[in-house]
Amino acid sequence: MIKALMIEDDKELAELLTEYLSKFNISVKNFEIPSKAIKELERNPNYDLIILDLSLPEMDGIEVCKKLEKERDIPIIISSARSDDTDKILALEIGADDYLAKPYNPRELVARIQAVLRRKEKTKSKVIACGEFELDEEGYTIKKNGEVLNLTSAEFEILSMLIKNRGRVLSRDYILDNTININYDSIDRTVDVIIGRIRKKINDDPKNPKYIQSIRGIGYKFDCKEE
Repeated sequence: MIKALMIEDDKELAELLTEYLSKFNISVKNFEIPSKAIKELERNPNYDLIILDLSLPEMDGIEVCKKLEKERDIPIIISSARSDDTDKILALEIGADDYLAKPYNPRELVARIQAVLRRKEKTKSKVIACGEFELDEEGYTIKKNGEVLNLTSAEFEILSMLIKNRGRVLSRDYILDNTININYDSIDRTVDVIIGRIRKKINDDPKNPKYIQSIRGIGYKFDCKEE
């Protein structure tokens, strides 16, 4: 279920949209007063997006958009009768993700909501949490207990592979075949050497490993030690 917070002072329109969007698995909670909507977000930040009118009591929608964009990472779709290009350009410049000029077909709003959420999903950083570790593939970093590990390219590649395949035994051949920072003609011993360096950097005792388990005659398995 998609959760949308709407700020719309036209009660009739708000009820119409709420009923229509529910047919597409979109739950809407509407507020006519911007300050009440902002307080709701402070109490409950787990909304997927905001549908925002511009002509509102108490505070102009442009100011609301500016405030929300500055304080929260949440998509904003403007739904407004103000169709002037100046308003549209300004709203998009200060952080709105889309702009629909009233009147519009409610089905178009559904399509815009789905498109905005798809874009947001694509731009999310690929961060994988694994016990004490956090792998950020786009940022090319691995953290342990919040501290960035100082890894070479080969070390990063192997440790990230182990984290992504946590609980699964990876053979030395598999590791060699799926890395680009180790020479193709490297021998199995190369993997063992790099694993040894990684263990030192993550404080993993090779005699009694907590994270990287050696599977005799096969390869290695990573244990996140998740609580």
